[in-house]
Amino acid sequence: MVKIRRPVVAGLFYEDNPDSLKRQIEECFLHKLGPGRLPAEPQPYSKSVLGVIAPHAGYMYSGPVAAHSYLKLAESGKPKVLFIFGPNHHGRGDPIAISSMEYWLTPLGKLRVDLELGKELAKRSGIASLEDFAHIHEHSIEVQLPFIQYVFGEEVSIVPVCMMLQYPQAAEVLGKTVASMIEEYGLEAYIIASSDFNHYEPVEVTERKDKRALEKILALDYKGLYDVVVETPISICGPGPIMVLLVAARELGAKNVEILKYANSGDVTGDYSTVVSYASIAFMW
Repeated sequence: MVKIRRPVVAGLFYEDNPDSLKRQIEECFLHKLGPGRLPAEPQPYSKSVLGVIAPHAGYMYSGPVAAHSYLKLAESGKPKVLFIFGPNHHGRGDPIAISSMEYWLTPLGKLRVDLELGKELAKRSGIASLEDFAHIHEHSIEVQLPFIQYVFGEEVSIVPVCMMLQYPQAAEVLGKTVASMIEEYGLEAYIIASSDFNHYEPVEVTERKDKRALEKILALDYKGLYDVVVETPISICGPGPIMVLLVAARELGAKNVEILKYANSGDVTGDYSTVVSYASIAFMW
């Protein structure tokens, strides 16, 4: 029997009808907060982009910002696999859980999980496990998939990693392990760190806090990012996934980090009294 992880936020965070979902994604690309154009047919993998940070709120709020990351990936070419690291919002399952499902389903179809790479990541890291309870109700990885399918189709595979344990030590192990696998196997791969930024504070406070975090991200300073998040504090929900990407980017020799788009929910609703902020950030060789 084929093991399939079915969507849990279709109809909530994004449209559950395939045609409506495709239109919704296109509207994200063409939105005033989006990149303003649709991605072209992806060319072969070019090894120009290593990975991106992309938000994971409802498409109404964060979809246009996320579209910037996916346009950047589309322009970098079609990979074979995407490692997707997302935070565990629900506190269920193992501390670092790699999906053991064979496919993840969305209204746009299914994406194959590269179980061999997942097993290798768990074995090499020594801190992750193949476990699916953590993924059952979690949205942070799921909301990335329709964008991936829209841009790259169903021929790419994914390695979904849900992180409840979000400390620098864990991120360092995972980031170095993923980087070593990409380098050793010559993988045509992207790393996606799924995270929103500061939550439910006035826009002035949010922008001031996020500025400190973004400075650390641009410097590939994963330990500094963690210190800023804890000490400020900043309610970034995915510091672990971001730190994994920062570590991997350092290991693989990323030369440039670019903030593609930064915005907040107030830019959509007009209410800036309490906002959630989002950023799309690209890491390039």
